[in-house]
Amino acid sequence: MITNRLPGSRANNTRLLILSLAAALPLAIVIGLISGAAQLTATESLQALWHLAGGHNTGQAETIVGRIRLPRVLLAAVMGANLAMCGAAMQGLFRNPLADPSLIGVTAGASLGGALVIVTGGRLLEGYMGLTLISAGAFLGGVLAVLFVYRLATSANGTSVATMLLAGIAITALAGALGSMLEFFVDNEMLRRISLWKMGGLDGASYPRLWLGGSVSIALLLALPRYAAALNALLLGESEARHLGIDIPRTKLALVVWVAIGVGTSVALVGTIAFVGLVVPHLIRLLIGPNHRYLLPASALAGALLLVIADTLARVALSPTELPVGIITAIVGVPFFISLLRQRHHYGMQS
Repeated sequence: MITNRLPGSRANNTRLLILSLAAALPLAIVIGLISGAAQLTATESLQALWHLAGGHNTGQAETIVGRIRLPRVLLAAVMGANLAMCGAAMQGLFRNPLADPSLIGVTAGASLGGALVIVTGGRLLEGYMGLTLISAGAFLGGVLAVLFVYRLATSANGTSVATMLLAGIAITALAGALGSMLEFFVDNEMLRRISLWKMGGLDGASYPRLWLGGSVSIALLLALPRYAAALNALLLGESEARHLGIDIPRTKLALVVWVAIGVGTSVALVGTIAFVGLVVPHLIRLLIGPNHRYLLPASALAGALLLVIADTLARVALSPTELPVGIITAIVGVPFFISLLRQRHHYGMQS
């Protein structure tokens, strides 16, 4: 029988971590609101928020906070939560703490879909409608790639996780090759546009994008915890989970679909942002353990916190120039990932 209860010390650590993350996230949001090329104090930012809540948008501070920084910071929190939750679900499904949502091809498929729309649309894709079409192409490309991977991994005997992993690697390589071929034939201006979009950035944040991303995030927060017990059972192995009454095919399909929706939406709205779905859930698992009942919400909070901090650094590191936030997450994530690999190798040698 799988229990959701934790030992006393582990439960206290879990509660403390979740409360700490929940307290740190609003602080990071406030820091994000006051940081940028235009200097605003915390008091000015909070006053601007108060005026915006009252329907007054007459000052420069209200314009900067309300139209630029607030949707950007909130979108960073939403997308960080999405990526981290999807990463935790994939690590549980593959029973590998170093798994990543991109393993099933969603990131590569979404990148190819967005690049294809940029190339075929050319200069017709300008303004808000252009961004909408690019986002739609990215989302569709990610979903189609995942469905293709799932179909390749499914046979009369069920869906093989190992085959899904191999199919995801193959589709990722194929999508990368097709994307490179597209980039080979475009001019320099379009090549730069594709490259900047793939780097990941929140400079195009807006309230419609925030509404869409927030809706998907709420859906993930409601849906993925329902599979916490199934993910806990899968950690024991598929045979054991099946004996515990888990519907393995249905669980796999549901998790793959939800991850495709979450990561596809993220790539569609903010481009490719690396390592959030890998580093965050792995770190949270090291701190509170593998129980997905707590791992999923804690990962969501930590992912939101990480991406808000990363976006703030991207805006102030070379101010007034902004770095793509995907560069910041990669710079932070790669050394951390290498340290995790070294630790696993060290413990493996000792055992």
